[in-house]
Amino acid sequence: MVKSIYFRSICLIVLLFSTLLFAAACGRSEPVPTREANPMASAEPRPVEVTIAEAISQQVPVFIQVTGSFVADESSDVTPQTSGQVMATPIEVGAFVDQGEVVARLDDRDAKLRLQQARAVEQQAAAAVRQAESKLGLKTGKRFDAAAVPEVQSARAAYESAQAEAKLAETNARRYTKLFEPGYVSQSAYDQALTQAETARAKADAARQQYEAALNAAQQSHQGIAVAQASLEEARAQVAMAQKAVEDTVIRAPFSGYVSARHIAIGESVTPASKIVTIQRIRPIKLQVQVSEAEAARVQMGMPVSTRVAAYPDREFHGTVTAINPAIDPASRAMTVEVKIDNSDNTLRPGMFATARIVQPTGERAVFLPSAALLTDASTNSARVFVLEGNTARVRVVQPGEREGDKVRILSGLSEGETVATGNLAQLYDGAIVQYPSSAGEVSGIGNLAQLDAARAPYKP
Repeated sequence: MVKSIYFRSICLIVLLFSTLLFAAACGRSEPVPTREANPMASAEPRPVEVTIAEAISQQVPVFIQVTGSFVADESSDVTPQTSGQVMATPIEVGAFVDQGEVVARLDDRDAKLRLQQARAVEQQAAAAVRQAESKLGLKTGKRFDAAAVPEVQSARAAYESAQAEAKLAETNARRYTKLFEPGYVSQSAYDQALTQAETARAKADAARQQYEAALNAAQQSHQGIAVAQASLEEARAQVAMAQKAVEDTVIRAPFSGYVSARHIAIGESVTPASKIVTIQRIRPIKLQVQVSEAEAARVQMGMPVSTRVAAYPDREFHGTVTAINPAIDPASRAMTVEVKIDNSDNTLRPGMFATARIVQPTGERAVFLPSAALLTDASTNSARVFVLEGNTARVRVVQPGEREGDKVRILSGLSEGETVATGNLAQLYDGAIVQYPSSAGEVSGIGNLAQLDAARAPYKP
């Protein structure tokens, strides 16, 4: 009984204490202020002052984006024309050589000895020709005339004299015959006249035969000159071949270019099948690119091409299409196109990888903005701009394209004539209130559409 009374007393004390605490807490509570009682709650957000630009449309070229590698315009593995031992290699890998410059020398001692021997034979043949010509009374370079040969001239003179004597003797014999018939001359005188006529005719025939023999001898001598002349020409050919053999011991660059490899060293023996050096001509240089089957029909000879390489990211190189492979590679479904680039400063080298654009003859319209208007998010790989709708900034996701200086092409998400913010972008958010610089119509406070038109400075790339 005593325990029950004690338990009730404890419960009553706890209840009374709880009631007092609740009453004290209620006495300190205050009412929640309304919008009218809190002036900060009803204040408008401060406008953000921005600079603006207008999206414009302009004509841009249409191109085919391709990749490829540079190759030398000409590449030659220089080989010798003769066998021999290497005596000198005056060039190193990477050196620039002009056309005709010496790249190697072979042992030329044997070749020079053969040249001396050939020249000696030539001199002998020339002497034989001169001797044969002098025998016929010819001068070097003159046309052969048998009648001008001294022996022929002498034989002809003798023949003509004998003919004259024979004619005189025949005339005298005829006269004696006429005188003999009437008896005016004796038999002995008549017989003597006939004998003299026959003797003169015989001498004339002998002189004729001697003249003909002299002509034949002159002709044969002339043929001997021809043989001697042929021997001289053969000797001269041997000299030319020996001279070339000496020249072949000096190996020269076939064209101007860079030495990309040297395959021999001093003391090595080489043959016409041996490689001496490799020379590449890179002025101009060729770029070989792969064009997909779908775009192959759009590529034509002479089209302009711009290209870039990783080694020179800030430079753009220009060339033209100079060759188109008509066949499509069945494995890659692409065709090879060659582009020739001047490369006068030797900047581009064979083997460099390049991205290129084959510019098409007709362009298209594209929207451009200042690069300052674009915000990019690397984490989401996205880009956005703040489009101004009256006095309100609205976030717009866009797809940017290539950059050209301080401008960027917008592929999608923005239209020509729309206005975007270009300054204070960090303070803007979707729905932010904006104002324009006071210099643009003394704008103060929140701008309006009329003030927007006054402040608008169209971007002109």
